[in-house]
Amino acid sequence: MYLVIAEKPSVARSIAQVLGADKRQDGYLEGDDCIVSWCLGHLAGYAYPEKYDERYKNWNFEDLPIIPDHWKLEVSKDKKDQFYILKGLLNQPGIDYVVNACDAGREGELIFKHAYDLSRSRLPVKRLWISSLEDAAILEGFQNLKDGEEYENLANAAVCRSQADWLIGMNATRAFTSKYFKRLTVGRVQTPTLAMLVERDEQIKNFQKQKYFNVELDCDGMKAIREKLFEETEADLLFQKCDGKDARVLSVTEKDKRIKPPKLYDLTSLQRDANRVYGMTAKQTLEAAQALYETKLITYPRTDSQYLTEDMESTGRSVIRRIHEVYQVLGPFEEPGNPDMKKVMNNAKVSDHHAIIPTMELTGKVLSDLKESEEKILFMVAIRLLAATDVEHIYTEIHADVLCEDEHFTASGKKIKQPGWKIYEECFKNKERLAMYEMDVYGKEEMPPVTEGKTYYRITADKTEHFTSPPKAFNEDLLLHAMETAGNKEFDEDTEKKGIGTPATRAGIIEKLVADKYIVRKGKTLTSTEDGKALISVMPEYLQSANMTAEWENQLLQMEKGQMDPDVFLRGINNLLSMILNGLEALPAEETSRFSSKKVIGNCPYCGSPVFEGKKNFYCSNRECDFSLWKENRYLETMQKSIDAATATALLANGRVHMKDLYSRKKDMYFAADLIVEFKDGRTTFSLEFPKKSNSKK
Repeated sequence: MYLVIAEKPSVARSIAQVLGADKRQDGYLEGDDCIVSWCLGHLAGYAYPEKYDERYKNWNFEDLPIIPDHWKLEVSKDKKDQFYILKGLLNQPGIDYVVNACDAGREGELIFKHAYDLSRSRLPVKRLWISSLEDAAILEGFQNLKDGEEYENLANAAVCRSQADWLIGMNATRAFTSKYFKRLTVGRVQTPTLAMLVERDEQIKNFQKQKYFNVELDCDGMKAIREKLFEETEADLLFQKCDGKDARVLSVTEKDKRIKPPKLYDLTSLQRDANRVYGMTAKQTLEAAQALYETKLITYPRTDSQYLTEDMESTGRSVIRRIHEVYQVLGPFEEPGNPDMKKVMNNAKVSDHHAIIPTMELTGKVLSDLKESEEKILFMVAIRLLAATDVEHIYTEIHADVLCEDEHFTASGKKIKQPGWKIYEECFKNKERLAMYEMDVYGKEEMPPVTEGKTYYRITADKTEHFTSPPKAFNEDLLLHAMETAGNKEFDEDTEKKGIGTPATRAGIIEKLVADKYIVRKGKTLTSTEDGKALISVMPEYLQSANMTAEWENQLLQMEKGQMDPDVFLRGINNLLSMILNGLEALPAEETSRFSSKKVIGNCPYCGSPVFEGKKNFYCSNRECDFSLWKENRYLETMQKSIDAATATALLANGRVHMKDLYSRKKDMYFAADLIVEFKDGRTTFSLEFPKKSNSKK
C-alpha cells in the first residue's frame, strides 16, 4: 500500500482516476493498493516572530535581528483539518512509502516538505515528476518514480528561498518601520521590483520634451522624409525650398530580411503576450494556465523553458494536427503545411519542464466549458505552437536616396516576400480568428515601386511638428521583461538564469506591491504611489539592486544542482541583515523623522506602526490596522480620569502607568494606583494594581 500526495484536489482526482483509487473518503481517495490525498496548496509556513518569543509582538529595533535557531512551521488555520488527515495517513500502519506528487518544481517541493516534516513521518519518499496531467503522462510517471533523495538539492533551494524571504521581510520591515515611524514593507524581490517602477516614473516625470520638425516630400505616393529638425527656421527654409520643385531618385538599395519564428511559450513570455493582447494581468494568466493544466488541456505552466525535448517530435506533430482540426485557423479547406519540429526541440535548453503546449485532450467540445480567460490562454498557447514551427517571415527592406534642390531625403519601406509564421498573428486581429494574409491590407504598408534615376515633377512638400517621447510607463508586459532580464549586464553570457524572481513567483510579487499600495494599476499601466516612492527614498542602494537579487536567484539555481552550500547562502543573507541594521543604527534623528509631521506617541501593539494623537483618540498610522486607544473611556470615566499623550506613551511602551488622583465614588476619596492595559484580539482591557497604598480623604 502506498500514499500519494498531490498539491490540489483537482490534481489528486486526475491521478486517482489513473491509479483506480475511486473510493471517496474524508480528505482522500482510496484504491486497492493506494491512497491519494492532497495539500490544498501551502498547508504550512514559517511562524511569525512572536511565536518564538512574546516580546516580538512589539516591533522594537533593539530586538533585531530575529534569526531563528530552529525554524518553526505553523499550519494555516483554514487548512488544519486537511493537515491532520495527511498527518494520519503519513503515519498510518501498512503504508510502505509516500509519493510526492505536488507540482514538479521548487514550490511543489516546499509544499510537500513542510507537510511531511510537520507530520514527523518516517515513510520513504518517492517523487512523481511529470509535465502533463494526461492519463498517459501520469501512468508513465508512476512507472518511472524517482527516489525522493534525488531532489534533496531542489528542496534545499526551496527552503533557502523561503527562509531568505522571511529573514529579509520580517527583519527589514520591522527595522525600517520602527526607525522611520512609518509602515515600510521590505522584500527580497519586492523592493528591487518597486525600485524599477519608481525609477521609471521619475524618468517620465522629469522628462523634458523637445519639439522637432519633419519635412516630407510626396513623390507620387512615395514619402521621402528629412527627420528631426530641432530648429523651426531650418525646417521652414527646407520646406519653402522644396515645395513645388522636382525630385530625383539618386539610389535604391534593397536587402532581404528574415525573421525567425518565435520560441514556444514559457510562463513569463505567455504572461507578457496575454497582457499585450488581452490586457490580462500576470496573476490572471497564471491562474488560467494552472486551471488548463489541471484540466489536462496544456502542459505544466510554471516553466522557464521555451523548447521541447527531442523525443517529443511525434507528440508535437499530433498536437498541431489537433489544433488545426479544432480551430481551423487556415479555413476549412486549407491544408496545413509540414511543421518544422526541429526548431522547437533542444534537450540542452530543457531543465525541469519543457515549454507550454496544448495536449491531445484539446477538443471543440471542451472549449465551450472553459471560462473566457482560460479559453483565451489556450488559444494563445495553441497558436504559438503553430507559429513556432512555421517558416521564416521574409521581406525586402527598401531605402531610396531622393535629391531635391540639392537636399537629401530618405524614403523607406518594405515588400513582403513570404508571410511565413507572421500569418498567425492575424488570428488575434479578426473575429473569425483566421490566419488570413490579405494582400490589400499588407499592400497599404508596402512602398510603391521605385527605380534609380526616376524624376518626380512638381512634388508637394509638407512640414510637420512633433515632440520627443518620454520613456514608456511600465505595464505588466514591460515589467515582467524587466524582471526577467534584470542584471543581465552583470553576468557572463553562459550564465544559465538571470533576472529577479522566477516565472512562478513574479505575478505574486506584482500583486503584493498592489496589495501593499506601493503601486497602482491605471488601465494597463503600473505606476508607483506616493507610499511606494517614500519607501524607495529611504532604501539603501544595495536593497534596491536588481543585480544583487538576480545573483541570489542564480545561487538558488546552483543550489538545485548541488553547486551551492545552503549554509553559505544563508550566511550571505544574515550578513545583509547586519548591514541593514548597522546602517539604520547610524541614521540621524532628522532623517528618521522625515515622514512624521505629527508627534509619534508610540508603536502599535498589533502591527508595530507609529501611533499618532487624534482629537478623540490615539490611532495607528497603518490604514489597514484598526488599533485605537480612546482618550475618554467608561473605565476611567468613573474615576474622573482620561488618557493624555504622556499616559498613552507609557501604556504603549510598558503596558502600565502610575496614576494619581483617581477618584472612588464608593469611598468618596482619591487614590493612586498602576493602570494596567492589555491589547488582545482587537480589544483593550484595563485593570488596576496597588503597589503602594496611598490615599487621602477629600
